[in-house]
Amino acid sequence: MRKLQFPIIIIVMTFLFITVSCKKQDKKEAEATKVSLETPFDSTLVKTFFVNHPKLQKYQGDVEKLYRKHQFHYVWYDDNGINDFGNLLYDKLNNLEEEGVQVDVPYKNKLADIYEDADNDQKPDIDAELLSSSLYFFYADKVYHGIPASKTTDLGWYLPRKKQSYVSYLDSLLIEPNLINKDEKGVLSQYYLLKDALQNYRDIEKKGGWKTIAIDPNVKSYKPGDNSKTIAQIRQRLFVTGDISRDSKSTVYDDALADGILKYKLRSGNTTDKIILPAHIKDMNVSVAQRIKTITVNMERCRWISNDITKSPEFIVVNIPAYELTYFNNGKPELRSKVVVGKALNKTVVFSAVMKFIAFSPYWNVPTSILKKEILPAIEENENYLAEHNMEWNGKDVRQKPGGDNSLGKVKFLFPNSNNIYLHDTPSKSLFNSEDRAFSHGCIRVAKPKELANIILKNDPNWTPEKIDAAMNSDTETMYTLKNKIPVYIGYFTSWVDDKGMIHFYEDIYNRDERLASLIFAK
Repeated sequence: MRKLQFPIIIIVMTFLFITVSCKKQDKKEAEATKVSLETPFDSTLVKTFFVNHPKLQKYQGDVEKLYRKHQFHYVWYDDNGINDFGNLLYDKLNNLEEEGVQVDVPYKNKLADIYEDADNDQKPDIDAELLSSSLYFFYADKVYHGIPASKTTDLGWYLPRKKQSYVSYLDSLLIEPNLINKDEKGVLSQYYLLKDALQNYRDIEKKGGWKTIAIDPNVKSYKPGDNSKTIAQIRQRLFVTGDISRDSKSTVYDDALADGILKYKLRSGNTTDKIILPAHIKDMNVSVAQRIKTITVNMERCRWISNDITKSPEFIVVNIPAYELTYFNNGKPELRSKVVVGKALNKTVVFSAVMKFIAFSPYWNVPTSILKKEILPAIEENENYLAEHNMEWNGKDVRQKPGGDNSLGKVKFLFPNSNNIYLHDTPSKSLFNSEDRAFSHGCIRVAKPKELANIILKNDPNWTPEKIDAAMNSDTETMYTLKNKIPVYIGYFTSWVDDKGMIHFYEDIYNRDERLASLIFAK
């Protein structure tokens, strides 16, 4: 028995020696790592890295700025190796399609070698460090910033582009990595709502999308009570997109389908009645792939908008394709109104300005272009044209006097701008009943001008609803300077998720989506 004890003692001592040696080695490696993290790396290695990685040279300035800020210390490593945000960024780069971004990630295989090999992510490595930083700026550029401002201007977008320091933003993400998943500092909140909608429509696409509905040329419309195979096809289509909760397969236009039609029409900017026209079926036949492209295009537009717009106590947003104005107070919509916007030849401009004045019972100063093209030829044909239209000469110009037939209606809202665009009332109320409301010369006609005036002036002691009504029905123009200036944003979104989480699609009335898509999907 004693003979066996000695070999056992030898084995135990050997095991203890190996264990202690390993622990000492691990400790030495940990101390070496710590020293490396605390010691700045050679700053000249940044330049060398970009010589060897020319596809990322666009971000060299940002990378140099980042490391000057951090005195050329590692930012993607901690004592345990590559930090949490590094691994999260790697996952994001592998799933850029979820962000509606259609680009190839430079040096993706090299990045995979770094992040997927457990042996490579423990000790600080300068190539892994600089590649991570460069691809962070690549990600921020594609997901947060979008296409260059010069190209958005070419697309007719004059809303201010947001200004964001992605060097500073990285510090926040390193502290709290999950901010990258849904942080409005990075991009407008609407972006994330559209991102969720994009995932939903991609799921629909994976399941086969929806079938094309046959349009019977002999049927002008469908109404509740009608019986047709087309009704069953429409029912199936609305079930796929969740406008109705179940597909009964019935060919009869019943109450359940009527509710779904109302919901669908609300999402499509149509008149919310129960009549189904061929135009509505044509809209339903737009493919799921096209809807996905539309969502992607509008996610891109969200990248361009400054988050500062939501910080104003009150502001007004006009979405041109939706033909809708929304007044926001403390971030919540308090008034919605239909609007009429510029026709294709007189497009309403996408821009922003600050509302400073309201003119009650306004004169309409006829623009020079309208004077030359319309008024002067009319005067040549009828010398009484001005009198018959309540107009008069004002020097060399023509203006229409205040009154019920004034082209600006009873009130206009002024936000001085070089485009000479403003909001105003109109005597042509019937136009608001049309689904297509692109009729104006560029200015924006408001269906609820009186309500808008009341809500803007509700806290102004100089005005009561009675005084507003009297000023709107006077034969004398009254110009009032607002105590609180209100930002007005005129945008162009063909898809939008409302405050109830419902995705809306609108007609691309100025044909801008395809041109933007060609830039987004270009390889």
